[in-house]
Amino acid sequence: MRRFWKTAEVVEANAGFGISLDGRRVKTPARADLTVPVRDLSEAIAAEWNGCGDCVDPRAMPMTGLANAAVDRVAPDRESFARGLARYAESDLLCYRAEGPAALVERQAESWDTLLGWARRRYDVDFACQQGVMHVAQPKETIDKLGHAVASLDPFRLAALSPLVTIGGSLVAALAVLEAMMPAAEAWDAVSLDDQWQLEQWGMDSEALASLDARQRDFLAAARFLDLLR
Repeated sequence: MRRFWKTAEVVEANAGFGISLDGRRVKTPARADLTVPVRDLSEAIAAEWNGCGDCVDPRAMPMTGLANAAVDRVAPDRESFARGLARYAESDLLCYRAEGPAALVERQAESWDTLLGWARRRYDVDFACQQGVMHVAQPKETIDKLGHAVASLDPFRLAALSPLVTIGGSLVAALAVLEAMMPAAEAWDAVSLDDQWQLEQWGMDSEALASLDARQRDFLAAARFLDLLR
């Protein structure tokens, strides 16, 4: 889509804040008014539209994309969307440790035990961890309590939590970002630890590095979306 507007502005709406392009309300792909609950987020979205060049590049507008997802994909069936994310509690990345080498095992323990320890205290749960990739069942109480934490979230927080969980493979790390227990950059270092290790051992493959950079960009954008909702 080519740029057809001069200025994007925040406008007050009945249920929050919208964005207008030269007086015309921005719509979601499903043609709903794009309305967000807090002004800070609407200002960030307006800044994305004002920052567009001659053509709109959706990849350069992550706040807009996540807000669209919240309105069009999450809000119509919030409970089902939350259940899908909660299932990651059954196979959280942090519970699967390397068998070796010792330096990787130590690095995982240092990074991941901190997150699991926080989750144990925060949600009064426990985790089953093992070496290797064979599935290990988690306690039912753990799955239920983490599922309840996800189910309590509104559509906008769920929309941002989704890329944190799916990119990182860890519901625990995503919840730590959501609750501001850990800076997003540190959480990214934790969930990308294995990828970083591989790059260190085998060299900086340009294709793998580009893929990792793209995942990091999306992960940090989702974390910023959550920050703007606070």
